[in-house]
Amino acid sequence: MTLIVDIQKKLPSYGLEVQFTAEGAALGILGSSGSGKSMTLRCIAGIDTPTSGSIILNNRILYDSRRGINLPSRDRNLGFLFQNYALFPHLTVAQNVGYGLKGKPKAVIQQRVAGQLTALKLADCCDRYPHQLSGGQQQRVALARALATEPDLLLLDEPFSALDTHLRSELEKLLINTLSRYSGLALFVSHNLEEAYRICQNLLVLSAGKVIAAGEKQTIFDHPGSLTVAQLTGCKNYSRIQPITRQKVQALDWDCLLSTADPVSIKHTHVGVRAHQIIFLENLFLGQSSQANTIPAWLAWTSETPHRMTLYLKLGAPPTHSEDYHLQAEVPKEKWEGLKDRPQPWLIYLDPSRLLLLHSNPA
Repeated sequence: MTLIVDIQKKLPSYGLEVQFTAEGAALGILGSSGSGKSMTLRCIAGIDTPTSGSIILNNRILYDSRRGINLPSRDRNLGFLFQNYALFPHLTVAQNVGYGLKGKPKAVIQQRVAGQLTALKLADCCDRYPHQLSGGQQQRVALARALATEPDLLLLDEPFSALDTHLRSELEKLLINTLSRYSGLALFVSHNLEEAYRICQNLLVLSAGKVIAAGEKQTIFDHPGSLTVAQLTGCKNYSRIQPITRQKVQALDWDCLLSTADPVSIKHTHVGVRAHQIIFLENLFLGQSSQANTIPAWLAWTSETPHRMTLYLKLGAPPTHSEDYHLQAEVPKEKWEGLKDRPQPWLIYLDPSRLLLLHSNPA
């Protein structure tokens, strides 16, 4: 399965200009609110029409402005899963799942509906109506309906955003398992970085209607390139830089000298480090801070989740208040238990191979 998208659409606040090719593994479309993620899916689905461009699925033209081709949604052979379920309230679960199969032989409809109900653990709900279901059940019905037509392309627009944490986790596992058996192509829109990372092998990052990164997910995380991509992929720590040598920079906002593994070029304006990649050294002797990228740090503030602690660190001098910090570090609570009673300052190490050299704007 191959999808080729090259579309432009004039919008009130910016112009959507999206070009990409997707094939094989599920593609995650990542970006902040208003970046053009959902509009891109709506144009592919035929719900909205681009101003110009083309959309080709398996050598079949869905849209081409120059040729005057614009297939209606019903003829594009795709499934669309919305965040608000969009079930028909007057139809049962089985009727909702089979809705897109009208016109097919009754035996085919019954077989496909039964297969989807079983696969998505809905067999006991077939005669219920949407208002009799939980949110998680409703979304599973919507997914079963999207898959029942055996679409070439499955579009998922933030399908878990209306669900609580437990249901999100359960449905995410179900979706990963479902996609492993799905023979078509899937596009998964999300603003949740970790969710997109778990579900998709490849990522497309949008900002203000434009593609600013595309490729294998780990490559984008390890080498985001621009400050915007680093931020959208969860990097919380970044500083303006002054290049010193080809592999040394002054981090202006952190007030420290750093060695880098990658060579510094004139296009680089910032350095970044991900919160979970800050290393706390066991050695307490401050004399060690003379070694490259080893810096004394004081704790300004903490916040916690059930399993992790975020430590807000001031480099080089004690903080004067809770907002006086340079870096956010994330550590498991087990690590925190061994760290919290150690005298300050702590020594942190910023591994040169983990430092991100960034430019201000997408290339």
